[in-house]
Formats: sequence, structure tokens, C-alpha cells
Amino acid sequence: MRRILAILLVVLIGAGVWLAREQYLRIDQPYKGYEGAEQFVDVRSGLGTKAIGRLLVDAGVVSDPVTWRLAVWRSGTSTALKAGEYRFTEAMSPAAVVAKLASGDVYVHSITFPEGLTIRQMSAIYEQAGFGAAKDFAAAAGDERLVASYDPSARNLEGYLFPDTYALPRRASAHDLVQRMVERFEAVMTPEVRQAAEDAGLSVRQAVTLASLVEKETAAPEERPVVAAVYRNRLRLRMGLQCDPTVIYALELRGRFNGNLTKADLAIDSPYNTYRYRGLPPGPIAAPGRSSLEAAIRPAAVDYLFFVSRNDGTHAFASTLADHNRNVQKYQVQFFKKKGSK
Repeated sequence: MRRILAILLVVLIGAGVWLAREQYLRIDQPYKGYEGAEQFVDVRSGLGTKAIGRLLVDAGVVSDPVTWRLAVWRSGTSTALKAGEYRFTEAMSPAAVVAKLASGDVYVHSITFPEGLTIRQMSAIYEQAGFGAAKDFAAAAGDERLVASYDPSARNLEGYLFPDTYALPRRASAHDLVQRMVERFEAVMTPEVRQAAEDAGLSVRQAVTLASLVEKETAAPEERPVVAAVYRNRLRLRMGLQCDPTVIYALELRGRFNGNLTKADLAIDSPYNTYRYRGLPPGPIAAPGRSSLEAAIRPAAVDYLFFVSRNDGTHAFASTLADHNRNVQKYQVQFFKKKGSK
């Protein structure tokens, strides 16, 4: 009897060793127990290793909780697993899954907003990128409370949604994105920058408004401080800014802009029409980038009052009306006359 018990004990020990070895080997064996091309697992903040394992097993990402716990134990990262939404697209070993969660390789969806866009244009990009409806973004961008501390007169977030690339979780809301964009603006418009604007005689709203005009007028980085100087000089002399993009913005607000700016459009009665009303428009007409903000606050030291497009992305600047008229004749009248004769 004792011999039989001894044999059984040896068999059981051997089977246990074999099973333990097989279990341990599974740590490095790829596994995929879900159907379809991808699987998402949302690891909420505060979940322990055991609860995370249950989520992964239920999702078919790892085969069983024992192998999961062994993988975590071997890695020594039980307290380093990070919360977030994770995307799985192929068979992965439990060890690789542990490494993914320990590194915080969460799934994010990127969206890019170039400089010089309005809320309406950003809303369209938001919808095209698959985040949600354009109306949701527009509604979130109407929450002026986000900038009330430095622009109490704001009626929406036009100009304060900083143009950049944002990486967000798959289920991020329009409000989440808008808040991130405002926070990015605040990171660029530091207290030091705001003080520089104040020293230049500009409120935050005025600085952003002027920067938005600069952003819309030129895409050439080296020209931005010069364009800003032209507008600052005109403001100082109480001259009309006569900025075409402000008229376009006024037309867009009324749904009247068809892509072409006519002489008749310059007569539109809107506070944004800088041909009819002197001074800055009542608010930003687009979202300026960092260089345009800096140009508005620190313009070039020039006495120019006029500029006209050279039709190559740059402008010709002038200090007198006579010089400006010569530039208009050269770069506009003669240019299009030659172009029309070809």
C-alpha cells in the first residue's frame, strides 16, 4: 500500500510540475480568443491586477487568469499597470500584454487643426475625423466660461482653440477636446506673454484678435511681424485696417461668402468689416498660431502702413500711399493684365 501511495505521489508531483511548466510556458505564447480585427479593453483607474485580468480574459486577450497573474508576477510590474483604453489587433502573449499595460500604450485617435481656422471649419474637421457630429463641437466651442478669467467679454471660443495635433481616447467628447485646446492656448499664452501684451497696450482679446488678422493675411513666417506692424501703425494713427479677411468672416457669419470677395462685399454693415469701422474687429476671426501671437505682441520696428500681395505668397510693403499705389499697379494691375493676355 505504501509503495502504491508513493508511486501516486510521484505521479501527482510529476503531473503538477508538468502543469506548472506548461502554465509558465503560456506566458510567452501568443493568444487571440476574440473574433474580428480588433478588441478594445477599458482599464479604469483604481482596478487591481486581478480585476484587470478578468477584463482581459472576458475580452479574449489572455487565455486564463492564472497565466495572467504569473505573467504579472514574473514582470514585477503589478503596481505599474496603467489605466486607459487599450486596442488589441493580433495574437499577443500574456507577457506582451503586461508590457503594453505597464508602458501605458493606450489607444488614442489623433486630430489636427491647422492655423487660421474658424470654429465652423474646425467643427467640419472634427466630424470628418470621426469623433462626432460637427454640431457637438460647435456647441462645446460656445462655452465662453472656459476663457472668462482672461476674456470676460468672449461670447464663444473663437480664437482660443489653439491649432495643433491632439491625441485623444476613442470615446473623448467634443467638450474634452475643446478643453484640451483651450488648455494648449493657455500654455502658449503664458502669464509672461500676457504681461508683454499688456505692456504693448493690448488686452488678451485684442492681442488674439490682432494675431488672427495676421494669421489670415500671410502664411510667410518672416512677414508676420511686419504685417502686425502695419496694423499696429494704422491703429496708432486711427486709420481703418481695411483687412479683407475680416470682411470674409463677416460674410461667413451670415452665410453669404461664396469664395469670391467683391467690391460690393466691402460695404457690408458688420462690426467685423474693417473697411467700414476703424479699430480692431470685436473679436478674433480665426485661431492664430504661436508665431502670429508673438508677432501681434512684438511687431517689427517698421513704419509701413500698406501692403499688397505679390501673388506668390508674399507681400510688398509701403510707407506712403504713392509707393503703395505703385506696388498695386505692379503686382496687381499689370500682373493680371499680363495673365489675361496669355
